[in-house]
Amino acid sequence: MSAIRYSVVVPAFRENGNIRPLVTRIFGALSQVNSPVDPNEVEVIIVDDNSRDGSVETVDSLRREGYNVRIIVRTTERGLSSAVVRGFREAQGDNMLCMDADLQHPPEYVPAMLASMSPTKQFALGTRYAKGVEIDEGWPLYRRVISSGARLLALPLTSASDPMSGFFGIRKETFLKARNLNSDGFKIALDLLVKCHIPNDAIAEVPFSFGVRAEGESKLTGKVMIRYLEQLAELYWYRFSGLIVFAVLLFFVLFVLLARALLSSYGGLDGKAQSKY
Repeated sequence: MSAIRYSVVVPAFRENGNIRPLVTRIFGALSQVNSPVDPNEVEVIIVDDNSRDGSVETVDSLRREGYNVRIIVRTTERGLSSAVVRGFREAQGDNMLCMDADLQHPPEYVPAMLASMSPTKQFALGTRYAKGVEIDEGWPLYRRVISSGARLLALPLTSASDPMSGFFGIRKETFLKARNLNSDGFKIALDLLVKCHIPNDAIAEVPFSFGVRAEGESKLTGKVMIRYLEQLAELYWYRFSGLIVFAVLLFFVLFVLLARALLSSYGGLDGKAQSKY
Protein backbone atom coordinates (compact mmCIF):
# COMPACT_ATOMS: atom_id res chain seq x y z
CA MET A 1 0.00 0.00 0.00
CA SER A 2 1.31 3.46 -0.92
CA ALA A 3 2.26 5.94 1.80
CA ILE A 4 -0.31 8.68 2.39
CA ARG A 5 0.95 11.99 1.05
CA TYR A 6 -2.36 13.86 0.85
CA SER A 7 -5.25 14.25 3.29
CA VAL A 8 -8.67 15.70 2.44
CA VAL A 9 -10.46 16.93 5.58
CA VAL A 10 -14.22 17.39 5.45
CA PRO A 11 -15.98 18.99 8.45
CA ALA A 12 -19.58 17.76 8.63
CA PHE A 13 -22.77 18.04 10.61
CA ARG A 14 -25.86 16.22 9.37
CA GLU A 15 -24.35 15.77 5.93
CA ASN A 16 -24.99 12.03 5.48
CA GLY A 17 -26.83 12.59 2.20
CA ASN A 18 -23.70 14.18 0.69
CA ILE A 19 -20.95 11.90 2.01
CA ARG A 20 -21.25 9.08 -0.55
CA PRO A 21 -21.35 11.31 -3.67
CA LEU A 22 -18.55 13.44 -2.22
CA VAL A 23 -16.17 10.56 -1.55
CA THR A 24 -16.89 8.69 -4.77
CA ARG A 25 -16.46 11.86 -6.86
CA ILE A 26 -13.17 12.73 -5.11
CA PHE A 27 -11.65 9.34 -5.87
CA GLY A 28 -13.24 9.33 -9.31
CA ALA A 29 -11.44 12.59 -10.13
CA LEU A 30 -8.17 11.26 -8.68
CA SER A 31 -8.46 8.10 -10.80
CA GLN A 32 -8.64 9.98 -14.09
CA VAL A 33 -5.73 9.42 -16.48
CA ASN A 34 -4.75 13.11 -16.37
CA SER A 35 -4.86 13.37 -12.55
CA PRO A 36 -1.58 14.78 -11.17
CA VAL A 37 -2.13 12.90 -7.89
CA ASP A 38 -2.14 9.14 -7.27
CA PRO A 39 -5.44 8.13 -5.59
CA ASN A 40 -3.56 5.51 -3.55
CA GLU A 41 -1.69 8.34 -1.79
CA VAL A 42 -4.86 10.12 -0.67
CA GLU A 43 -7.04 9.72 2.42
CA VAL A 44 -10.38 11.40 3.15
CA ILE A 45 -11.21 12.30 6.76
CA ILE A 46 -14.79 13.18 7.72
CA VAL A 47 -14.91 15.15 10.98
CA ASP A 48 -18.47 14.80 12.21
CA ASP A 49 -20.02 16.67 15.15
CA ASN A 50 -22.02 13.70 16.43
CA SER A 51 -24.74 14.02 13.79
CA ARG A 52 -26.25 10.57 14.45
CA ASP A 53 -27.73 10.66 10.96
CA GLY A 54 -26.15 7.54 9.50
CA SER A 55 -22.84 9.16 8.53
CA VAL A 56 -20.80 6.56 10.42
CA GLU A 57 -22.59 3.72 8.65
CA THR A 58 -22.10 5.39 5.25
CA VAL A 59 -18.36 5.76 5.85
CA ASP A 60 -18.12 2.12 7.00
CA SER A 61 -19.87 1.05 3.79
CA LEU A 62 -17.49 3.12 1.66
CA ARG A 63 -14.49 1.60 3.43
CA ARG A 64 -15.75 -1.90 2.69
CA GLU A 65 -15.97 -0.88 -0.96
CA GLY A 66 -12.28 0.01 -0.94
CA TYR A 67 -12.34 3.81 -0.47
CA ASN A 68 -9.67 5.20 1.85
CA VAL A 69 -12.01 7.21 4.05
CA ARG A 70 -12.43 7.39 7.81
CA ILE A 71 -14.64 9.33 10.18
CA ILE A 72 -13.87 11.14 13.42
CA VAL A 73 -16.98 11.65 15.56
CA ARG A 74 -16.65 14.49 18.07
CA THR A 75 -18.95 14.34 21.08
CA THR A 76 -17.60 17.16 23.24
CA GLU A 77 -16.63 19.76 20.61
CA ARG A 78 -18.66 21.72 18.08
CA GLY A 79 -17.88 24.15 15.29
CA LEU A 80 -16.51 24.29 11.78
CA SER A 81 -13.09 25.78 12.50
CA SER A 82 -12.30 23.44 15.38
CA ALA A 83 -13.38 20.48 13.22
CA VAL A 84 -10.90 21.50 10.52
CA VAL A 85 -8.11 21.89 13.07
CA ARG A 86 -8.90 18.45 14.53
CA GLY A 87 -8.79 16.89 11.08
CA PHE A 88 -5.48 18.55 10.20
CA ARG A 89 -3.93 17.38 13.46
CA GLU A 90 -4.91 13.77 12.75
CA ALA A 91 -4.07 13.83 9.04
CA GLN A 92 -1.34 11.50 7.81
CA GLY A 93 -0.48 13.49 4.69
CA ASP A 94 2.03 16.33 4.40
CA ASN A 95 -0.38 18.16 2.07
CA MET A 96 -3.78 18.79 3.64
CA LEU A 97 -6.94 20.04 1.96
CA CYS A 98 -10.15 21.30 3.54
CA MET A 99 -13.47 21.26 1.67
CA ASP A 100 -17.17 21.40 2.49
CA ALA A 101 -19.32 18.30 2.58
CA ASP A 102 -22.21 19.92 0.70
CA LEU A 103 -20.67 19.58 -2.80
CA GLN A 104 -20.44 23.35 -3.25
CA HIS A 105 -16.71 22.74 -3.61
CA PRO A 106 -16.66 20.50 -6.70
CA PRO A 107 -14.67 17.30 -5.99
CA GLU A 108 -13.32 17.43 -9.54
CA TYR A 109 -11.01 20.26 -8.45
CA VAL A 110 -9.40 18.20 -5.67
CA PRO A 111 -6.49 16.84 -7.79
CA ALA A 112 -5.45 20.33 -8.90
CA MET A 113 -5.74 21.69 -5.37
CA LEU A 114 -3.61 18.91 -3.91
CA ALA A 115 -1.00 19.13 -6.67
CA SER A 116 -0.65 22.91 -6.28
CA MET A 117 1.00 22.53 -2.86
CA SER A 118 4.78 22.17 -2.66
CA PRO A 119 7.69 23.23 -0.43
CA THR A 120 7.53 26.68 -2.06
CA LYS A 121 3.71 26.90 -2.19
CA GLN A 122 2.66 26.43 1.42
CA PHE A 123 -0.99 27.34 0.95
CA ALA A 124 -3.49 26.42 -1.78
CA LEU A 125 -6.56 28.60 -2.12
CA GLY A 126 -9.62 27.73 -4.14
CA THR A 127 -10.77 31.12 -5.38
CA ARG A 128 -14.17 32.14 -6.69
CA TYR A 129 -12.90 35.53 -7.81
CA ALA A 130 -10.34 34.71 -10.50
CA LYS A 131 -10.81 36.06 -14.02
CA GLY A 132 -13.43 34.10 -15.95
CA VAL A 133 -14.87 32.34 -12.89
CA GLU A 134 -18.53 32.76 -12.10
CA ILE A 135 -20.44 31.90 -8.95
CA ASP A 136 -23.39 29.62 -9.66
CA GLU A 137 -26.46 31.60 -10.76
CA GLY A 138 -28.48 29.92 -8.00
CA TRP A 139 -26.36 31.55 -5.31
CA PRO A 140 -28.59 34.13 -3.55
CA LEU A 141 -27.81 37.83 -3.91
CA TYR A 142 -27.48 38.30 -0.13
CA ARG A 143 -24.76 35.58 -0.04
CA ARG A 144 -22.85 37.41 -2.77
CA VAL A 145 -23.10 40.73 -0.89
CA ILE A 146 -21.97 39.15 2.39
CA SER A 147 -19.05 37.39 0.70
CA SER A 148 -17.85 40.57 -1.05
CA GLY A 149 -18.17 42.63 2.13
CA ALA A 150 -16.27 40.03 4.15
CA ARG A 151 -13.46 40.06 1.57
CA LEU A 152 -13.13 43.84 1.76
CA LEU A 153 -12.87 43.75 5.55
CA ALA A 154 -10.06 41.19 5.33
CA LEU A 155 -7.97 43.11 2.77
CA PRO A 156 -5.63 44.73 5.35
CA LEU A 157 -4.79 41.24 6.64
CA THR A 158 -3.98 39.40 3.39
CA SER A 159 -3.77 40.01 -0.34
CA ALA A 160 -5.27 36.58 -1.11
CA SER A 161 -8.14 37.00 -3.58
CA ASP A 162 -10.61 34.84 -1.63
CA PRO A 163 -9.64 34.50 2.06
CA MET A 164 -13.27 33.64 2.85
CA SER A 165 -12.99 30.40 0.88
CA GLY A 166 -13.56 27.16 2.74
CA PHE A 167 -11.81 25.30 -0.07
CA PHE A 168 -8.12 25.52 0.79
CA GLY A 169 -5.02 23.50 1.50
CA ILE A 170 -1.96 23.89 3.69
CA ARG A 171 1.31 22.06 4.16
CA LYS A 172 1.59 20.15 7.43
CA GLU A 173 4.82 21.83 8.53
CA THR A 174 3.27 25.25 7.91
CA PHE A 175 0.11 24.38 9.84
CA LEU A 176 2.17 23.27 12.84
CA LYS A 177 3.71 26.76 13.08
CA ALA A 178 0.35 28.34 13.92
CA ARG A 179 -0.24 29.52 17.47
CA ASN A 180 -3.46 30.62 19.18
CA LEU A 181 -5.78 29.51 16.38
CA ASN A 182 -9.35 30.70 16.87
CA SER A 183 -11.41 27.50 17.05
CA ASP A 184 -14.61 29.57 17.23
CA GLY A 185 -13.78 31.69 14.19
CA PHE A 186 -15.98 31.92 11.11
CA LYS A 187 -13.20 31.38 8.58
CA ILE A 188 -10.28 29.15 9.52
CA ALA A 189 -8.46 29.83 6.21
CA LEU A 190 -8.10 33.52 7.09
CA ASP A 191 -6.90 32.60 10.59
CA LEU A 192 -4.23 30.31 9.13
CA LEU A 193 -3.10 32.84 6.51
CA VAL A 194 -2.47 35.40 9.23
CA LYS A 195 -1.15 33.24 12.07
CA CYS A 196 1.08 31.00 9.94
CA HIS A 197 2.65 34.18 8.49
CA ILE A 198 2.24 32.91 4.94
CA PRO A 199 3.87 35.29 2.41
CA ASN A 200 1.91 36.25 -0.68
CA ASP A 201 4.24 34.40 -3.05
CA ALA A 202 3.69 31.15 -1.10
CA ILE A 203 -0.04 31.07 -1.95
CA ALA A 204 -1.16 29.00 -4.94
CA GLU A 205 -4.58 30.13 -6.16
CA VAL A 206 -6.76 27.63 -8.02
CA PRO A 207 -9.88 29.10 -9.71
CA PHE A 208 -13.09 27.14 -9.25
CA SER A 209 -16.80 27.68 -9.86
CA PHE A 210 -18.88 27.68 -6.70
CA GLY A 211 -21.95 25.44 -6.73
CA VAL A 212 -25.27 25.28 -4.91
CA ARG A 213 -25.73 23.06 -1.85
CA ALA A 214 -27.08 19.62 -2.78
CA GLU A 215 -28.36 18.32 0.58
CA GLY A 216 -28.72 19.63 4.13
CA GLU A 217 -28.97 23.15 5.49
CA SER A 218 -26.72 26.19 5.15
CA LYS A 219 -24.56 26.99 8.20
CA LEU A 220 -24.57 30.75 7.49
CA THR A 221 -26.56 32.52 10.22
CA GLY A 222 -26.56 35.94 11.89
CA LYS A 223 -24.67 34.44 14.82
CA VAL A 224 -21.97 33.13 12.47
CA MET A 225 -21.56 36.58 10.90
CA ILE A 226 -21.16 38.17 14.33
CA ARG A 227 -18.47 35.59 15.11
CA TYR A 228 -16.71 36.61 11.90
CA LEU A 229 -16.61 40.24 13.00
CA GLU A 230 -15.23 39.14 16.37
CA GLN A 231 -12.62 37.05 14.55
CA LEU A 232 -11.62 40.05 12.41
CA ALA A 233 -11.15 42.18 15.53
CA GLU A 234 -8.92 39.50 17.05
CA LEU A 235 -6.87 39.15 13.85
CA TYR A 236 -6.46 42.91 13.50
CA TRP A 237 -5.10 43.03 17.05
CA TYR A 238 -2.84 40.03 16.36
CA ARG A 239 -1.41 41.59 13.20
CA PHE A 240 -1.34 45.27 14.13
CA SER A 241 -1.12 45.37 17.95
CA GLY A 242 2.49 46.61 17.81
CA LEU A 243 1.50 49.42 15.46
CA ILE A 244 -1.47 50.32 17.64
CA VAL A 245 0.70 50.51 20.77
CA PHE A 246 3.29 52.56 18.85
CA ALA A 247 0.59 54.94 17.61
CA VAL A 248 -0.75 55.43 21.14
CA LEU A 249 2.74 56.08 22.52
CA LEU A 250 3.50 58.46 19.66
CA PHE A 251 0.26 60.35 20.30
CA PHE A 252 1.14 60.56 24.01
CA VAL A 253 4.65 61.88 23.30
CA LEU A 254 3.32 64.45 20.82
CA PHE A 255 0.66 65.50 23.34
CA VAL A 256 3.29 66.00 26.06
CA LEU A 257 5.56 67.99 23.71
CA LEU A 258 2.64 70.15 22.58
CA ALA A 259 1.57 70.74 26.15
CA ARG A 260 5.08 71.75 27.17
CA ALA A 261 5.34 74.08 24.19
CA LEU A 262 2.03 75.71 25.08
CA LEU A 263 2.99 76.05 28.74
CA SER A 264 6.35 77.56 27.78
CA SER A 265 4.61 79.96 25.44
CA TYR A 266 2.13 81.07 28.06
CA GLY A 267 4.92 81.28 30.64
CA GLY A 268 6.94 83.50 28.34
CA LEU A 269 3.93 85.76 27.76
CA ASP A 270 3.29 86.06 31.51
CA GLY A 271 6.92 86.99 32.11
CA LYS A 272 6.76 89.71 29.49
CA ALA A 273 3.52 91.03 30.90
CA GLN A 274 4.97 91.21 34.41
CA SER A 275 8.15 92.98 33.25
CA LYS A 276 5.97 95.71 31.64
CA TYR A 277 4.57 96.74 34.97
